[in-house]
Amino acid sequence: MNDWQLVSDSTCDLNPESFDTGDIPFATVPLKILVGDREFVDLPETDPHELLAAMKRFSGASSSACPSPQAFAEQFYKAAHTIAVTITSGLSGSYNCAVQAMNMVLDEHPEKKIHVVDSRSTAGSMVLILRQLKKLIEQGIPFEEIVRQIESYRDSMKIIFSLANFDNLVKNGRMSRAAGVLASALNIRAVATNTSDGVIEVIEKPRGEKRAVERMVALMGRYKDMTGKPVVITHCNNPGAVQVICELIKSTYGTKDSDITVLECACLTSFYAGDQGLLLCF
Repeated sequence: MNDWQLVSDSTCDLNPESFDTGDIPFATVPLKILVGDREFVDLPETDPHELLAAMKRFSGASSSACPSPQAFAEQFYKAAHTIAVTITSGLSGSYNCAVQAMNMVLDEHPEKKIHVVDSRSTAGSMVLILRQLKKLIEQGIPFEEIVRQIESYRDSMKIIFSLANFDNLVKNGRMSRAAGVLASALNIRAVATNTSDGVIEVIEKPRGEKRAVERMVALMGRYKDMTGKPVVITHCNNPGAVQVICELIKSTYGTKDSDITVLECACLTSFYAGDQGLLLCF
């Protein structure tokens, strides 16, 4: 049995084989996306382009399903100390299922130390939390103090994202068809962030990708001092916009290339962000 391990649900957009956690084992627990009678399991080998194509062809509402408590518990049994990170509980039941798994495992093995972090965000915010956990664990800090520090670190995180495609919102009844058609016709990009409770809040509705990208980068400085801060950019089929964002962040805040990480959306994040979606986490 391992002494330490890190666990995340698959909305972190990380491949466990390529994410460097040093000597600390890292595992992801996949969510699922249901499109008609097709099920897409959010694994590294599942193609998000195929998912998006299936969603576009399907006229009905698609949905996501969080991992079962048993899926999390299988991982929690493997180490003496485990910290798990999940997508915001404001969007998914993943956090609640992980907490159920934690309680189940602790009932059987009260000597274990397990904690579940509600990221109150997703994607790059979870990456930053996992990287910070790695640093704290390697420093030999006691479990309870790591929990205190990582919850505080989580509270300092922010995500700003932009949606370019509203089809999924319309099909799932979260936006009227008329509003969706109008937004597309006017080339509107919804720019949103997360509240302190992890709920989505639309803050601006610029027209066109260029303006949306400029506003996203400008808003970063409104939320925190960006000096020396790492940034994770996640995108869904939009590498051109990412290149512009990287240059704007570097010129606006003096951010180094080494402090910027770019990831492609995996399936679940693609489901929420939609084609051409952009997420900035810092």
